[in-house]
Amino acid sequence: MTAAHDHQDPRRITVFTGSAPGGSPVFAERTAQLARALAERGIGVVYGGGKVGLMGVLADAALAAGGAVHGVMPRSLVDDEIAHDGLTGLDVVADMHERKLRMGELAEAFVALPGGAGTLEELFEVWTWQQLGIHAKPVALFDVDGYWRPLLTALEGMSAHGFLSPQFLASLVVADTAEDLLAKLSAWTPPRAKWS
Repeated sequence: MTAAHDHQDPRRITVFTGSAPGGSPVFAERTAQLARALAERGIGVVYGGGKVGLMGVLADAALAAGGAVHGVMPRSLVDDEIAHDGLTGLDVVADMHERKLRMGELAEAFVALPGGAGTLEELFEVWTWQQLGIHAKPVALFDVDGYWRPLLTALEGMSAHGFLSPQFLASLVVADTAEDLLAKLSAWTPPRAKWS
């Protein structure tokens, strides 16, 4: 992944989300709404390739709306038969590190939907890459039903204590509707890289 290209409206968005459905039907409903909104705008989805949980909801809804959905999954998970078999494309890679690198290469923006530890790990890696100038792509939280508020409070605390620059906190896109998310991604400008 190379740094610093001019920002453009995304043609494909990498979405990080859970392999579980979550404890409320609102998570699946809003995931499907976002997937349909992306498909309607001709924006392709790149994601982890699974057929389970919110990952499956995302893929099924985007495909049903005529969208392109590209999965990236390590061989071990494909062998465990959790790969979605109806995708536009599926890259089978060696491991989780290669998965994240490939997902980063394929899209112009990153969005985290509700999920667990894996979703957080993916989110923080691409956001750190942005801060270091490894890429100049927006990173966003889709805040379904206030799901990301505790994380945002923690990030505000990091910033207040001097561990997270206010410019990088401000660079993280936060939206709770598909329309607001896409508008903010279109208007986003990259922050100055940390050590530049």
